[in-house]
Amino acid sequence: MSCCGPERDTTGRRSEGLAGADVRTLERLAAAANDELRMVGLAGGTFLMGSTDRFAYPEDGEGPVRQEWVEPFAIAPTTVTVAEFAAFVLDTGYRSEAERLEDSLVFQGLLPARLRSGAPAVAQAPWWRRVEGACWHRPEGPGSSVESRGAHPVTHVSQRDAMAYAEWVGARLPSETEWEFASRGGLEQRPFPWGAVREPDGVPRMNTFPGDFPDGPTGVVGTVPAASFAPNAYGLYNTTGNVWEWTAGVFGDTDGRPVLRGGSYLCHASYCRRYRTSARIAATADTTLGHAGLRLALDVG
Repeated sequence: MSCCGPERDTTGRRSEGLAGADVRTLERLAAAANDELRMVGLAGGTFLMGSTDRFAYPEDGEGPVRQEWVEPFAIAPTTVTVAEFAAFVLDTGYRSEAERLEDSLVFQGLLPARLRSGAPAVAQAPWWRRVEGACWHRPEGPGSSVESRGAHPVTHVSQRDAMAYAEWVGARLPSETEWEFASRGGLEQRPFPWGAVREPDGVPRMNTFPGDFPDGPTGVVGTVPAASFAPNAYGLYNTTGNVWEWTAGVFGDTDGRPVLRGGSYLCHASYCRRYRTSARIAATADTTLGHAGLRLALDVG
């Protein structure tokens, strides 16, 4: 388990599940969703995948650097938004894994005191709390809402939820190779989608944790709209930072857990440098987290 993304503990779960979002909320959110599936077509080709530089995590399988071939494909310029997921739920009545299992993992700094005190901490990463009632439309648990976050990435979705959404729109999750090819934006062996320097001219280019992690933030902590910051050379937004993105890849030959890529708003140089194009973590397919979402891909030709 990575400190970036603890996994779901299914011990002692009830089976009845949570109530879904009300129809009026879904309608208001869905009204802001894009009517068409927007994708960026990429010609594919060869590139150097992985990293062995000083920022890499060898234990995560980032290396060795190897030449990979990518067939032509299309990928979404942004992660799936709350509004887009709401349209899916409104159309299908889908209930997410967090709703059915009745809880999800939330960063403690986003919780009001009344919820934090009663939410069990994850032993290996105590800044994560298991919050009853947290799900994609209640991202910080009971009393929270996504009504003002329609343009933000949907979170608290498992890989299974991500695959269900992708099937609904006629798409799929990207492979790890496709994801990294697209994230790099044509740059060879650079840690960030824009180059080698994390903050060119001192200007942030992605959404990561501000200040001292986990208890000393100097700015707002949480997601930002999916189209925030400048896109990479391929036109993709936020392939590092903001939210981790589920892929179709598995972590290793003997570890079949799904892989997430890209880092999130909780990444920080003091403990987690996984806000890079080659970084990767794994979690079980039913894990739901307050900093994990999805991006779509399509075959072409």
